[in-house]
Amino acid sequence: MAHFSRLYAICVDVPAHDHDATVAFWSGAAGAEMPVVGRYPEFNGARLPNHDMLLLAQRLGDGEARMHLDFHTDDLDAEVARLEALGATRVERAGNWQVMRDPAGLPFCVVLDAPGTLSEANATRWD
Repeated sequence: MAHFSRLYAICVDVPAHDHDATVAFWSGAAGAEMPVVGRYPEFNGARLPNHDMLLLAQRLGDGEARMHLDFHTDDLDAEVARLEALGATRVERAGNWQVMRDPAGLPFCVVLDAPGTLSEANATRWD
């Protein structure tokens, strides 16, 4: 099915005890304040200055610090299927996003965007 997607966010995943220091560091490094993101208190983030990408810091319940990428799409099922055909595997569905792993086992997410957010002007159309 035809749909749009784009690589949209860089997410720094950190244990809770490192979260505040990580947010302060990346905020200063990127030159952008990183407030709490909407209704998700475990995320702080901002659009990167002079870029069309987000930088997020995610407070983990457990696990090691790492980074992952987020793809945004207007059709979650179609984008997940496209990425599976390229060699990705599903890990866990969480609301409006799907956690996946690339062929090397690295995590990434596919996030459903609000209708009308993606278009030919800011994303790739997949037929």
